[in-house]
Amino acid sequence: MSAKLAASAPGAPLPRPRLGGLAAESVFVGRSLRYSLRDGESLLMAILLPVMLMLMFTWVFGGAIDPSGAYVDYVVPGIILTCAGFGASSTALYVATDMQNGIIDRFRTMPIRASAVLTGHVVASVLRNLVATAVVIGVGILVGFRPQATFLDWIALAGLIALYILAITYLFAAIGLAAGSPEGANGYGFILLFLPYLSSAFVPIASMPGWLQPVAAHQPITPIVDTIRGLLTAVPLDGQPLWAIGWCVLILVIAVAWGGWLFRRTAGRR
Repeated sequence: MSAKLAASAPGAPLPRPRLGGLAAESVFVGRSLRYSLRDGESLLMAILLPVMLMLMFTWVFGGAIDPSGAYVDYVVPGIILTCAGFGASSTALYVATDMQNGIIDRFRTMPIRASAVLTGHVVASVLRNLVATAVVIGVGILVGFRPQATFLDWIALAGLIALYILAITYLFAAIGLAAGSPEGANGYGFILLFLPYLSSAFVPIASMPGWLQPVAAHQPITPIVDTIRGLLTAVPLDGQPLWAIGWCVLILVIAVAWGGWLFRRTAGRR
């Protein structure tokens, strides 16, 4: 009774109701999507750069790597992951910009979950990257890629790509929180974009120097790209899907935990 009287007393602060359900997340997803549409240059480059890489690898380098012309079937899975990486890297920039311009301080005064801000950036990035991935696959088909996937293979492929995009986007969001500026976020995130080149994405691991082969064989991108390639081209998968899913889940768990801790520490949420 005394608590009710204190709350109703003149000048007493009223409790702020928190938004229920996923209302806050949906608002921030819409905000991030609108921001992406206004930042047309970044969205365009996230699609054009992987497409240009695919054209370069198939038309410029493809003849030297595989004179039979079948290199396009090998390289498309690597381009898909490269596309996802370029698209997800913009999340680090958006999050770092939010942290720098002070809008996060405004958000933390509102009755919303701290995770809603990151969730908005991540979900919007996943949607953008799935569209970009579809464009890349379409361009691959135009330049000669002929997938042999069944309907179930396509479903599994979409699930794995979405899981990978989700994991790497959360990782880039955490990098955006950890970086001191948008420029720093761009630099740190750029390092991750080299991982596909140190895997089986563009050339077989057996063609690499002996000292580099163990690194390429046991890094996260290799089982993921091998699984995508197997689903698209009917190549035996062996145990690669389990490793691919395991790596994606591990990256996601680490990124979510790291990002949550950074957000609470940096934005002052407790």
